[in-house]
Amino acid sequence: MPSNWQKRRFIEQLHEGGVVAYPTEAVFGLGCDPLNRDAVFKLLALKGRSQSKGLILIASDFPQISAYIKPLPDAVLSTIHTEFQEPTTWLLPVKSWVPEWLTGGYKTIAVRLTQHTLAKELCELAGMPIVSTSANISGCEPMRTAYETRLRFSAKGVYTLAGSVGSAKAPSRIIDPFLNKQLR
Repeated sequence: MPSNWQKRRFIEQLHEGGVVAYPTEAVFGLGCDPLNRDAVFKLLALKGRSQSKGLILIASDFPQISAYIKPLPDAVLSTIHTEFQEPTTWLLPVKSWVPEWLTGGYKTIAVRLTQHTLAKELCELAGMPIVSTSANISGCEPMRTAYETRLRFSAKGVYTLAGSVGSAKAPSRIIDPFLNKQLR
């Protein structure tokens, strides 16, 4: 488990526009401040990922993401707030002010209320949602340890927080609750 100092350093890096790495439910994630354009484009360049794919935001609770999404019908809210055994990312209608570098130009944004204890705490400490994409080069296997993540990304300025990934066997499923359709 990381120390309080390491967590503070992680939050400083995040708020200063850095790219960070941290454990999630299934793999290590790369993240940054979702509203810092330079940080998002640095993250995309590190991964070799196209902006057109859009990104996932993780949050500790629903209020952290509510500023990004349009009001939702009660039935959709109820579904989102249901406890799921496996990590679930939701495609939700996005407010017009949300930058395309997060949405990939779509009218939705991908959000997950993280179940990973440390990732949830990091969102709380940061006071905001965090971009969350697997720690890997696009097309390669995601990393599952802090050690391999540091080896790959520390020379590129990524601050990696130690910790264990959760017990999920695969990255989160992605569901569009309006179409009642699982996309991943």
